[in-house]
Amino acid sequence: MDVGRKIVFFDGVCGVCNWSVDWLLRLDDERVLWFSPIQGETAKALLPKERREDVDTICFWDGERLFTRTDALLEIGRALGGVWRVFYVLKVIPAEWRDWAYDAFARRRYKWFGKREACRIPTAGERERFLD
Repeated sequence: MDVGRKIVFFDGVCGVCNWSVDWLLRLDDERVLWFSPIQGETAKALLPKERREDVDTICFWDGERLFTRTDALLEIGRALGGVWRVFYVLKVIPAEWRDWAYDAFARRRYKWFGKREACRIPTAGERERFLD
């Protein structure tokens, strides 16, 4: 993994995933997060094959460890700092329960929010935050 960078790996063709990336870009005043679609070359180089094939799962590399599903979401909040760290308290809920809800949402996300034909193309201002 790219040591030191905090990388959000997301489904590049998922409508809600792209909306989430847009939202994270607006929240990340300190510019601590980097982004890469799971379908991209960075993910291909850095993620294990089973992670790249599971586009239903967000992955987050915090500079030392890889997190998935709700653990990834909570770690992203912690990386953002500020008020977003408060959500880390949800770690007291067993991961199996949190991930059950995550998986139920993930299975329906294309139906509810649509699917793009291709991965998002970052704007000129966003490009430096994307690894692909």
